[in-house]
Amino acid sequence: MMGANEERWLSLLGLAARARKIISGEELVIKEVRRKGVQLVLLSEDASPQTVKKVTDKCSFYSVPLYIVGTRDKLGGAIGKGERVVLGVTDFGFAKKLGTLIDQ
Repeated sequence: MMGANEERWLSLLGLAARARKIISGEELVIKEVRRKGVQLVLLSEDASPQTVKKVTDKCSFYSVPLYIVGTRDKLGGAIGKGERVVLGVTDFGFAKKLGTLIDQ
């Protein structure tokens, strides 16, 4: 059962996806983290240990906020796609609001 808060940030994630402010896929997200092209990274809690380490290290090195949230099904479903392990939010406004909602 999802909490009201989880529903809110998942629907905001869907909105960001429709606005084309989301990128997905480990390689693409890491590339954009290096280029400072993402404001926030979401990682599924069921990601492989290697992926978790790689993404966590990159995000901390480049000071990009990282949240480990939901399952790959939930992340993919929120953006209207199949399973997604890593998502990057490219828009500052969406990233800030998502961070606030996830932190609650």
